[in-house]
Amino acid sequence: MDNIKSYVQQHKEKFINELVELLKIPSVSADSAYSQDVINTAEAVKESLEKAGCDKVEICETPGYPIVYGEKIIDLNLPTVLVYGHYDVQPPDPVDLWDSPPFEPVIKKTALHPEGAIFARGACDDKGQMFMHVKALEYMVQNNNLPCNVKFMIEGEEEVGSPSLGWFVERNQEKLKNDVILISDTGMISNSQPSITTGLRGLSYVEVEVTGPNRDLHSGLYGGAVANPINILAKMIAQLHDENNHITIPGFYDKVEELSRGERDEMAKAPFSLDAYKNALDIEDVYGESGYTTNERNSIRPTLDVNGIWGGYTGEGAKTVIASKAYAKISMRLVPDQDWKEITELFTKHFESIAPKGVRVKVKPHHGGQAYVTPIDSIGYKAAAAAYEESFGIKPIPVRSGGSIPIVALFEKELKSKTIMMGFGLDSDAIHSPNEHYGIFNYLKGIETIPLFYKHFTEMSK
Repeated sequence: MDNIKSYVQQHKEKFINELVELLKIPSVSADSAYSQDVINTAEAVKESLEKAGCDKVEICETPGYPIVYGEKIIDLNLPTVLVYGHYDVQPPDPVDLWDSPPFEPVIKKTALHPEGAIFARGACDDKGQMFMHVKALEYMVQNNNLPCNVKFMIEGEEEVGSPSLGWFVERNQEKLKNDVILISDTGMISNSQPSITTGLRGLSYVEVEVTGPNRDLHSGLYGGAVANPINILAKMIAQLHDENNHITIPGFYDKVEELSRGERDEMAKAPFSLDAYKNALDIEDVYGESGYTTNERNSIRPTLDVNGIWGGYTGEGAKTVIASKAYAKISMRLVPDQDWKEITELFTKHFESIAPKGVRVKVKPHHGGQAYVTPIDSIGYKAAAAAYEESFGIKPIPVRSGGSIPIVALFEKELKSKTIMMGFGLDSDAIHSPNEHYGIFNYLKGIETIPLFYKHFTEMSK
């Protein structure tokens, strides 16, 4: 694989142009208005895997959006790497905050990306990172140096909780049989300091509905006499944290993993500038649970956040009403040993209990998943570390991520495989936000690094 760098540079424009075309398709899985676009994206992924060199590629139907499966089996006696990714993307809203249309990719230079970055929804999460694996396979096949077997499982429902993935995995265990699972849906510390994500938080996502009177009321005639669901909802949400930003749900912390002082000290060795962090977000100060650092709050501690809140009149001008209903979407990020279904039940019981008699409360669970930690003494981790070091010239740092990829725990349960998370994105890439982007350097560096993982994993597996 000595020619990987020159191969990537030689095909740089082609690799970029192909990703740009993929990013133009608005594969928003959360909105049924884009359903045909999601299906069209699955077809595009299938075609790209065929061109990259897979001997078998198929679009597998599920109860929801299809899963694209591909494989290149060269020798059953060699290890098999299963690559997971997703081709669906988050909704682009609020569209008016984008500097350019979310599905019309543009390349712009930034302070962090002097070589340019692709601005588009899905650029980093996860089309750009998923497509690195397709191009890495293309390189290995074209140069006849694929050292082991490879399988691809690319789904179209990750951004809505992967409701069909468990169904598919359970029914295709032999097809998906592997020695290690490889995912690029995370990030790294910086372009000069790579890192490997060794832990992910779990997730419980719910929607709450507070109902007061049986219709919207005139706020002059009824104000002060009946409960206002919006006011009540705001008060109830405020009660979910105490003065130390500790979550007040009874039993919420009972199973929270407490890391030792030594483990926390090791985490603190990762380069981090609090001033740079605040400047990047344009905030005066950070905010969170007392007794923990910023990097601990967003990785090893559980959280509860309101993701959206609405009710009443929000149009132009004034309309003096007391709304009949108010709503909020709430997500809880969980740490190892917290079961998402149990946490959802605890939340539901507590939220209902703090509602005054003047309103009715309904909690609707959406989706969730378990937290995951991968051991750093596994062959998969060691192979990834060797690949990063060979590519970047510096050893990667193991870090825990604040994000959630619920299917990782599912894979270990159903397929009995460890997952290695080789992410190449940066915290500043604005995933799930307006102006999402992915650095050209990061995209090409991923294509350059991934084949090295295959090489080292195969060698270490002997």
